[in-house]
Amino acid sequence: MTQDLLPITRIPRTGLPPRAVVVGDPARAAAVAALLDGAEEVSYHREYRVFSGSWKGVPVVVASHGVGGPGAILLFQELADAGVRTFLRFGTAGAMRPGIGDGDLVIAEAAVRDDGVTQQLLPPEYPAVSAPEAVLALQRAAREVGAPHHRGIVWTRAAFQPGLIPLDAYDRAGLAAIEMELSALYVTASLRGLLAGGVLVVDGANADELVDVETTGGYDPHREVVARGVERGAVVSLEALRLLAEDDGVEAYGVEEFGYAGAGSAGDGVEGGAA
Repeated sequence: MTQDLLPITRIPRTGLPPRAVVVGDPARAAAVAALLDGAEEVSYHREYRVFSGSWKGVPVVVASHGVGGPGAILLFQELADAGVRTFLRFGTAGAMRPGIGDGDLVIAEAAVRDDGVTQQLLPPEYPAVSAPEAVLALQRAAREVGAPHHRGIVWTRAAFQPGLIPLDAYDRAGLAAIEMELSALYVTASLRGLLAGGVLVVDGANADELVDVETTGGYDPHREVVARGVERGAVVSLEALRLLAEDDGVEAYGVEEFGYAGAGSAGDGVEGGAA
């Protein structure tokens, strides 16, 4: 019956696992779901492709939200309506800081709210922040997988292509990466009492003037180094969900795990194996 499905994504109102990995590309949702035991496609409507299954005994949802904050926030809201309480976004991003290489992971502690949608919901002063335990679970999972990774603040921006507005201040602020949906997730999570985090695979230095066309040939996210990063990132995301399910709190990681270093700090060097 149509009333048993939510209106935008067409996912069922009940019966989904409470933990989800959300991605942009429907094909990537299928690739991540292929890692699960007992994966089944729940629905596929517009850009919203949704699977359920289990990772090492933990039931999870894998869902795609498309490109950009306005469409993505609809998925986040309807998954929450359906009972999902923990969200990890697994996406791609452009590096904005020296030392962050192609295929590396960026664990997002917070996001600049330039997403094109949350400004219409809340004043700009309201922050977009990850749950601390999500940051720690993602960091621990990246270490266990041996994935090169960094922590920092990311810039969620609605416009993918360069524009005319000068953006030098963000370049100088030490932001780690630029992407398009994460702040919408963080704000949704804060407003609705959800747990959210995000990990991003660097697919180039594609933040406006940062692109060196002569060296790179322009933005190309389809290289092998990026594909390897995506494979690692999928496992990191699922393993972090398992850790969150297992430990359910910051205390399980110990204070020494937190090791906070602000955006651009010298303490936020790359960790993990070679890319």
